[in-house]
Amino acid sequence: MSRIRETSAHWGTYLVEVSADGRDVVAARAHADDPDAAPAIGNVADAHRHRSRVARPSVRRRWLEDGPRPDARRGDPAEEYVEVDWDTALDLLARELGRVRSEFGNSAIFGGSYGWGSAGRLHHAQSQLHRFLNTIGGCTRSVGDYSRGASTVLLPHLIGARGTLDLRYKPASWADLAEHTDLLVSFGGVRRSNTWVVPGGHARHVGSDLARAVGRRTEVVALTAQRDDAFADLGAEWVGVMPGTDTAVMLALVHVLVVDRLADEEFLSAFTVGADEVRRYVLGETDGVPKTPEWAERISRTPAAAIRALAHRMAAGRTMVNVVYSLQRGEGGEQAIFAGLTLAAFLGQIGLPGGGFAHGFGSMGDYGVGVAGAPLPTFPQGTNPVPDFIPCARISDLLLHPGEEIPYDGTTVRFPRTRLAYWAGGNPFHHHQDLRRLRRALSTLDTFVVHETHWTPTARHADVVLPVAGTLERDDVAAGAGDSRLRAVPRVVPPRGEAREELWIYTRLAERLGADFAEGLDSRQWLERIYERWRAAPASPPAPPFAEFWRDGGVELPRKSYDDAVFTAFRADPVANPLDTPSGRIELFSATLAGFGLADVAGHARWREPTQWWGAPAAAEFDLHLLCNQPTHRLHSQLDMGAASRSTKVAGREPVRLNPADAAARGLADGDVALVRSPQGSLLAGVVVTDALLPGVAQMHTGAWYDPSAPEVADCVNGNVNVLTRDVGTSTLTQATSGAHVLVAVTRYDGPVPPVRAYEPPPFSR
Repeated sequence: MSRIRETSAHWGTYLVEVSADGRDVVAARAHADDPDAAPAIGNVADAHRHRSRVARPSVRRRWLEDGPRPDARRGDPAEEYVEVDWDTALDLLARELGRVRSEFGNSAIFGGSYGWGSAGRLHHAQSQLHRFLNTIGGCTRSVGDYSRGASTVLLPHLIGARGTLDLRYKPASWADLAEHTDLLVSFGGVRRSNTWVVPGGHARHVGSDLARAVGRRTEVVALTAQRDDAFADLGAEWVGVMPGTDTAVMLALVHVLVVDRLADEEFLSAFTVGADEVRRYVLGETDGVPKTPEWAERISRTPAAAIRALAHRMAAGRTMVNVVYSLQRGEGGEQAIFAGLTLAAFLGQIGLPGGGFAHGFGSMGDYGVGVAGAPLPTFPQGTNPVPDFIPCARISDLLLHPGEEIPYDGTTVRFPRTRLAYWAGGNPFHHHQDLRRLRRALSTLDTFVVHETHWTPTARHADVVLPVAGTLERDDVAAGAGDSRLRAVPRVVPPRGEAREELWIYTRLAERLGADFAEGLDSRQWLERIYERWRAAPASPPAPPFAEFWRDGGVELPRKSYDDAVFTAFRADPVANPLDTPSGRIELFSATLAGFGLADVAGHARWREPTQWWGAPAAAEFDLHLLCNQPTHRLHSQLDMGAASRSTKVAGREPVRLNPADAAARGLADGDVALVRSPQGSLLAGVVVTDALLPGVAQMHTGAWYDPSAPEVADCVNGNVNVLTRDVGTSTLTQATSGAHVLVAVTRYDGPVPPVRAYEPPPFSR
């Protein structure tokens, strides 16, 4: 008879049904009291027993026979692997790590591990890998992230480092909006699917229900290229904006506030610096181009009358300006954040209940829950003695251009020569752009090591692939920011095949290299240690000893609402509570940024025409603007082979959505197969026709597993959008990803449709 067990992941806490022999996952489902549970739960059962699981340690045959070296065939679908025992794999890897360290130094090792690996507090892929590499002398590391890489560099210059943290973890809450806000204006919409996901997971999903309360009380305007960017329960008014042009619309709204004398001059004088520079810019005094609604309409296709009317509505009541994460993932993406903050400042409501500026509603499930996050247990990583780092989105540049320097946040970053990359818990073939270029970059390595549960595209490019236990196959503790419960997460089933916990792997690797990774503790003892250290910390809530915690399945976390939301104290007294900016105030003009002398970033928010927009010369050939959104039925690329993710496929691959007029002009209908091209590459996609998109806009989800098995047809026959996107930094200030959109051409594909082979394991030599 099967058994029901509880477990947790980034998409929440849910139930799994385990077979009578205790070895297999039969099904997975949400808790009955979690009506907003994530559809990604439906991927779990298929993925656990899928043929793409990595069963044994595997080594690429050419690397095994020819030794470590650059290899252009790394990642070729025909590349064979040899399965070996654990001792052989660890001996090979320890020998190679030792060679690289002794011949080239630890800066020649890149410690990857970017992504959403495990939701657990112990078995956290990045923490485990970085601790291991730190114990053997360190590595070149990455900083920042793909989600907010531009804004996390920009915002400290405008509102200070503390303000940037508070804007993420103590913003105005959904409850504040429901009680105080007359108008929520969200650039980029408010996507429900993003509220299903929290780093570390939540005991229950609360974001969607909190948002519904706002929809019942507050007017919501969503400015976006997709009507369904705002989920239906908000009842949002849709104002269409062409992708990449939001900054122009925001500047035009500021223009209306200035010209129609609606700007809050007292607020600007007391709480900001630089308003005069902004005013001169939007009036056209500095460049001869007034930033009028008519000017913005020519850029954004948003009607000038709608812009002018919206500015008056925003000034007439309590208004929250929200800018979602995705807007900063494009060329000059930081300008949308800069302009959104500037717009909110000219309205003068920053720091008032339910008013001001937000950067994350509809982007993350823990944003705006209104709970002061309790401290959580952590696995110590140690100290990395290697000073070298890269902005995380510059991985291909690191590998392709050793010795070169790039500007970054007012200084320069130099790329060391990388010989070995060690990746765990992530899939750069999901996060990174221009996959042709990424493949060339990976071919320059002597050795590429990957820990994986499945034969993902990243694993298929590795020289050494070590099978690791998944979330269901190891004990852990879990909680996310603002969570209601620190949860014990017992192992549900044993590891598949010869998979091992990463702590076990790193312990034995470290021993071979003369280092101490685990301090003599196994994973259960480490769980108890990090829990008891957390329990003893002064800021932690009352909690029982570990044995009692584990027996009871968890401990409740305090649900105390924070009363010091971002900008509240600053608004009450900017002299006594200054921001940690050079002026102590919000910097609408930053002398620091201006002093960097960057050609593409000024001291104030500015419209700068990108290469990827409908008005660019490239649009003559690539005449649709493709939006690349996060998926609804999986987390990034995780478990793409699962039932929930498969249910979204069209013609057996990732769909591309088109406006009816654009589909008709290309002779396309629902269910057809289309060839989608950009200067970077091509893919096959199934067609979905919808009036939820503006004409001239196409949309695809990220995260389809990369499939280069039929290059004569397309670079990816499964619809991975990153064969299309550009590997170009947002700016010389931030160097973040610009992969949220790209110009493409879409045509009907009438040739033989190749099968999707993305979820098959590689060929093995015997």
